[in-house]
Amino acid sequence: MNASTTHLVLVPSFDSGPLLERTVRELVERWAPVWVVVDASTDGSEKPVETLAQALGPQRLRVLPRSENGGKGAAVLTGAHEALAAGFTHALVMDADHQHPADRVADFMAASQARPDTLVLGLPVFGPEAPAIRLQGRKLSVGLVHLETLGRAVGDPLFGFRVYPLRPLVDAMARTRHARRYDFDPEVAVRMVWAGVPTLNLPAACRYVPRTAGGISHFHYFRDNVRMVWLHSRLLVQFVLWRWYSAWRHRRRRSLSRS
Repeated sequence: MNASTTHLVLVPSFDSGPLLERTVRELVERWAPVWVVVDASTDGSEKPVETLAQALGPQRLRVLPRSENGGKGAAVLTGAHEALAAGFTHALVMDADHQHPADRVADFMAASQARPDTLVLGLPVFGPEAPAIRLQGRKLSVGLVHLETLGRAVGDPLFGFRVYPLRPLVDAMARTRHARRYDFDPEVAVRMVWAGVPTLNLPAACRYVPRTAGGISHFHYFRDNVRMVWLHSRLLVQFVLWRWYSAWRHRRRRSLSRS
């Protein structure tokens, strides 16, 4: 198990069911500390994790409860503020539903430790079980983010397996009152690129867990697709009116650094 005083694993969770405990148990075998931010869950899925945290101690596992449900972005922001206050500089954020690969945590952390100014982004490698409609639907978001950032600095804006430098993350979220729910992953990545944060895209497996195996999705097709349309409408307007210059300047800097 790897332990760090600078890099922690941050798992936002809302009604994640039994997969939360399974995810956390895999994580604590590989990294310390692991923090779970419980976003006002109602299904009791945090109870076995709290019991495990008492057994392992806060140096390995900590549970942070939120009194009101605010969404993934809000939960990550809660954890980020707490982590900065505790002296941490980076957090690997991953989902609680066992979709993200715990066995890649150490590799992603090593990449971040080698380049601490960089946002390390997972580039999803999907298995044959991935629903075709989900794979086709994400292509639009990928294309729009490539436009909004003038390039491929963000390989996949919807994949939430990432190591964030915490201060730039908190600064990016302070610039918007959005990015608190399903719009968190794409919006914060775009805003960090606009701010000049370097990026590194690394492949990572993405599992789709069926409901029969405990898989849970809180994605609401109409509500959350409307939210995504609104997200890209806002970002495109900002890009056209003034962000294009920052995107161009940082793209030029990336090109020069590779030459």
